[in-house]
Parts: sequence; C-alpha cells; structure tokens
Amino acid sequence: MVVTPRDRLAGLLGGAKAAGAFSARLEAPVAGLGLEVAGVGPVRLPLRAPQVKRLISVARPALFGRGEQTLSDTGVRDTWQILPDQLSLAGPSWSSLLSGALEHFRDALGLPSATWLRAEPHAMLVYGKGQFFLPHQDSEKDDAMVGTLVLSLPSAHTGGELVVEHAGQECAYRASKTDLTLVAFYADCRHQVTPVRTGYRVTLTFNLLAEPGTSGEVSGPLAELAHSLGRHFGSPAKPRYGTRELDPPNRLVYLLDHEYTQRGLSWERLKGADAGRAALLRATAGQAGCESVLALAEVKETWDAHPEGEDPWDDYGYDEDDEEESGDAGEDGDYVLQELVDDEITLGWWTGPDGTGGEEISLRVHDYEVCASTANADLTPYDSQYEGYMGNYGNTLDRWYRRAAVVVWPRERAFAARGEAGSRWALEELRACIARGDLGRARGQARSLAPFWKSIRPQPDLLDSALRVAVGLDAAETAAMLLEPFQAGALGPEHADGLAAVAERYGTGWMRRVVDAWFASEHHLQSMQYEWTERLPELCAKLREHRASAVARLLSAGVWAAVDSGLRLWTTTGPAETRSTRLRQLALPLGHVLAAADEELRDGILTALRECGDTVLDCLMPLLGHAAEASTSSVWGAAGLDAIARHCADRLRAVSERAPRAADDWSVAWSGCGCELCRALGAFLGSRSRQVLEWPLAKEGRRHVHTRIDSAELPVRHQTRRQGRPYTLVLTKTQELFTREQTVRRQAAADLAWLMSLRNG
Repeated sequence: MVVTPRDRLAGLLGGAKAAGAFSARLEAPVAGLGLEVAGVGPVRLPLRAPQVKRLISVARPALFGRGEQTLSDTGVRDTWQILPDQLSLAGPSWSSLLSGALEHFRDALGLPSATWLRAEPHAMLVYGKGQFFLPHQDSEKDDAMVGTLVLSLPSAHTGGELVVEHAGQECAYRASKTDLTLVAFYADCRHQVTPVRTGYRVTLTFNLLAEPGTSGEVSGPLAELAHSLGRHFGSPAKPRYGTRELDPPNRLVYLLDHEYTQRGLSWERLKGADAGRAALLRATAGQAGCESVLALAEVKETWDAHPEGEDPWDDYGYDEDDEEESGDAGEDGDYVLQELVDDEITLGWWTGPDGTGGEEISLRVHDYEVCASTANADLTPYDSQYEGYMGNYGNTLDRWYRRAAVVVWPRERAFAARGEAGSRWALEELRACIARGDLGRARGQARSLAPFWKSIRPQPDLLDSALRVAVGLDAAETAAMLLEPFQAGALGPEHADGLAAVAERYGTGWMRRVVDAWFASEHHLQSMQYEWTERLPELCAKLREHRASAVARLLSAGVWAAVDSGLRLWTTTGPAETRSTRLRQLALPLGHVLAAADEELRDGILTALRECGDTVLDCLMPLLGHAAEASTSSVWGAAGLDAIARHCADRLRAVSERAPRAADDWSVAWSGCGCELCRALGAFLGSRSRQVLEWPLAKEGRRHVHTRIDSAELPVRHQTRRQGRPYTLVLTKTQELFTREQTVRRQAAADLAWLMSLRNG
C-alpha cells in the first residue's frame, strides 16, 4: 500500500529516524497500473501462462554488463527482456501510485525530504522455469541515478525471489500473486534473482534518479511536517477499499496514545509523548494556515483472528459448538490477530479552536483522514469480543479503544469542517453572521454545508433555528438545502412562526418542495412513527392565524398521503391479524389529519374512505373509539367524525343484515394473478357445488397454488397425495367458509349497537 502524507506525518510525529534502509518494499492494487506491450496489446493482471508466452514472443534474451562490456551469457543471466520503447504505462491511478511509491521509498531509504525521486523505465523482464540472474551490482546509467526500482507483476509462480544484500545484511523479497509488488534498493547493493521453479516471474524495472530540492527550501521537522500537512489537504483522498479518488480531505485526525475525560482534555494537561507530539502538530498547523482542536475518539477495530494455538483453517464447517466461542474475549492476548477487516472511528466531543470550551459532536471520520504514531493494536482495548466461525462469517475479534486526537483543518475550510460535526454550532454561526449583516459570507458558509448536510441528519430540535437562518439568507436554493434534511416528525406548533416566514419569503411552490422532502421518507414508515401527528391540529391552527393557510394545507395533505398509502396497502393485503393491527395503528394519525384538514381536504379524505373495502372498518372503528374516549361531546356532530360515524353505521348495518349463506352454497369470491393456474383455482372456488378438487400438478405449480391460498387466507385445506407423477394436489373447502360470515355479521351487529348508543347518549 502506498505511503500517504498522513503516514509521513505519523512517522515524523512518532520520532521516526531518518537513517533509512538499503532496500524497501510495498504492495499496491493492480487497478493502479495500465500496461500495454507492442505486439501483444493490453496486459491483464494477474498474469496467466498464455499471455506470458505472447510476451516472450516479442522479447529477446537479456544482456548484462561487465565493466565496459555488454554480454550475453545464460550461465550468468537467463531471462527474456522487452525494451522500454515497446512498453506503454498508463491507467487512471498510475501517476498517483508511482508518485506515492517514490515518496515512500525516498523516506524508507533515508534520502533527504527535499529530494525528488524520478523513475525512468528500463525494461520488462520475463523469467520462465529455471531462469535466474546471478548476484550482481547495477551500473549507474545516469549521474542522478541512486538506485533501482523493481515492480513485480502478480502471477502464480514459485522461486524467483529477489535477494538484496548490503554490508553483511540480506533481504529476500517474494512477489505477490494478486497485487503489484514494488522493491527499491540502492545502486551499490548486490542482488540476484533465484531460479524460478514453477510458473513465470514478470517484472518492470526502473532507474531511480534523485534530484535535489530548491536551495531556498526550509529544513527541519516543522517544515517537513508542514509540507506533509499541505500535501494531505491538497491531494485526492484514497479510501482503503476502492480505487476511485475523492476530493481532498477536509481534516486530519491524529490519534494520541492516552485516554482523557472531557474536563481533563486540554493542551496543557496532555500526558507523556502526547504532549510533545500534540504541541508540534499544533505549531505545524499554525504555520500551514490551519486550525487545530483536541477531541475524544471512540475506536472500534474488527480483526480476522483465531484462538491462540488453534489452526484457523482446521475446520470451516459449521458446528453447533462454535456458538460457545462467541462472546466476551476475556484475555485479549489469547487470540492471534491476522488481518484488519474494518475499523470505525467516531469523534464524540472536541474543544474550541482556541483551546477553550467544548461541545458534544457526532462525527464518524474516514480512514483516509486518520493517522497515528502508535497503532491501535499496540494499545490495550477497554473491551473486546470474539465471534467464532458460524458457517459464513465469524473468526473475528472486535476491539474497542478510547483515544484522544488532534484534529486539524485548513482555515478556509473551517466552517464546513466544524459544521459537519456540529450542526448546532453551524446554525448559530450563520445566525450571528446574518445578524451582523454579512449576507455574502453567510451564504457562502451555508453553501459549504451542502456536500454532507443531508447525510448528517440535523437534530429535530434544530428546525426552529434552521427556519430562522433560511429566512435570513434570502437565497432560495441554499435555504431549501438547509431545511430539506429535516423530517416531518420534527414539526410542532412552535414552528408556526418560522414556517409562515419562509413561505412568505420564498412562496408556496418553494414550500411545497421542502414539505415534499420532509414527507418523502415518511410514507413508508411504520404507523407508530406517526405519533408526532398529535401536534398537527394545533400547528395548522396557528399557521392559519399567521395567514399561512397554504402551508397548513401542505402539511395536512402530506400526513394524509402517508396515511392513505397505509390504508390502501393494509385494507387489501396481508393476513387478517396483521392487517387489523396495521389498520388500528393508522386510526390516531387519521383522526389527527381530519382535525387539522380544511374542508376541501376533509371531503377528499371522506371520499377516499368510501372507496375502500369493508376492511377499512378496522381503522375507522378504533378511530371513533379513541375520539369517544377523548371527547366530552359525542363524535356525532363533530367535524369530520360525524361523517365517519354515519359511514361506519351504514356499512355495519349492511353487513349485519346480509342474508346468511345458503347451506349448499360453497362458492368463494376470489381473483388471482390471472395466470392459468389461478384461473383454474378461481373456477373451482366460484363453484357453488364443488367442495373437493383433485389436481395433478408439478412441484412449482403446487407451490404457486399453496401460496395463493395461504396469502388470501382462503377457507381451503390443501394436501399433496404423493402417488404417481405428477403428485396430486387435493383442495377441500372447509366449514370456515360459513363460520367466518357468521362471525363477521355478529361483530358488525355489536359494533353498530355501540355506535348507535353513542348517538342516543
């Protein structure tokens, strides 16, 4: 993985030495390289044998140098070579990958930080079975050449290790089978390629050229830190997973080593190494034109792990005993960490930029914003939990840490960086800016919130402040952006003044857009989340007092649209018990919207209710029951409720007076999906005399018929007689056909009697 500027920052702050090594290695994803070879075309990675053979067809035996001579001797060097003019290196990420790799190797090899490394393509080398290169030392082909870079393309092979030695030390590097492998070493290092035993080893080699920095460049730790900090904020962000580059990050989060309380977190009371590192980073931030704050971070890491002494590959078949491995990890050291699967870092509190005060925040930071001189794995977690293998997941260890952090952002991005974490602060700043009459600044700051404002979901209690800011901005698009992330559930009578003001400022059409956004995520919510509609009648009444009847209409219509969606779904769908429960949950919000609606909307609601089937009574009767309990007066005569009561009485009377089914009438009214099977089933159900149907059907046909009968709760028993081919599906109409109707008539009569008692009372 390419070393980033934040890795460099972490190393500098952690006291990394600059001596460097004689060789270094890193891996990078194959997506970062696009490669074409003349006569072969695009090269696909990882490499396969047929493609390597095509590469060999355009190659020639490699030469080597001895003194002033250029020789060919397969006893010294046996490999194939493709010259650089036959190669084309491209790809959307190649330039940034190479640039990051060169910075990594500059630091790893201990070159001065002002040095600029450049990689000059030298050759593509292909090693087949038995091929090798004996120990040798590269000749320096340019005065600026300091070393060699070897980029190994991923392929399945054994042998072919690159062995580099210097001053009695030796490092062996094996290429990855799936990723790009880059190794850099100084030109005076002896090195060799061991014989390839199986497969093919293919590499790209480069000459490393070093160019000194400008003579006027400032040196020292502070200058190096400031340089890395500037590169961090000026370079595209690269997520850990994925190859797409993002906009440059808005912040840097440097994790400290110790835990602190809110009261104990200050620049003057940092512990141990935290004090010096934080002071240095704070000074660097000031020099680089940035602000810095102290924060408290909650860190969760998920590791691929297994109990110590256990082979993780021993048994990947699920066993019930595996469940006993899940739970508290106990001694965290009892588990062997293998690979980091995921991490989450959330900031929950931070100080002000001046080091005083502080505020609660909730900000999840991205992996490309975080660095640390001490890895989490080197610290003691405050909690951990192991999950044993469960068939398709598990063998993971979750660990939780509490760490402090220094958070840095450029001054020109300060408002957005703080606003993303604390929307309350952002709105307060905007209100103060508007109050000072600096509308241009306020509008610019508000626009900077747009990329993330919707995703952070501002707290409901901030709606009043957001409404006031929206009015003061006098900028329709920006005002809508600030308000749209709120949900309808945040609304209450206290917002009537602000709602009326924004509607007057921007118009009814603009207000409709905002209200539609508030209700967009409400239409499919569970009915229990409509409890806030209890405040709707009072809110609409106050809006009308503020001469904002159009807003009241929009809000009540929005609630009705959500309730109507639920009614249309549950009056026609689902088992009787579930359907009845869902419709009862809609009773209260329906009552609230009837109380809040104007006459025109109320008439529309009543018309829609009349178009529903009798199942709508499961909503309307509870509605009348709630109203009767809550009101000192009768529901008869109350606005909206009087018409509901009359409508229910008519329906109940018709059901209770319905003639009983004839004893020989076994017909069932039903319509299916229209397929051939459903038409045949419908014909059987519609017959007055047929009670049993024996139906030879294949498995899929039987399953379809079973599903239709069960989903419609038809009074039909279905059994499969497993004889012959295909099996026979036996359908039998049951006595429930008669008992259901009797139960419905009795309940309708009882409900009608209760309803009329309210009227008489």
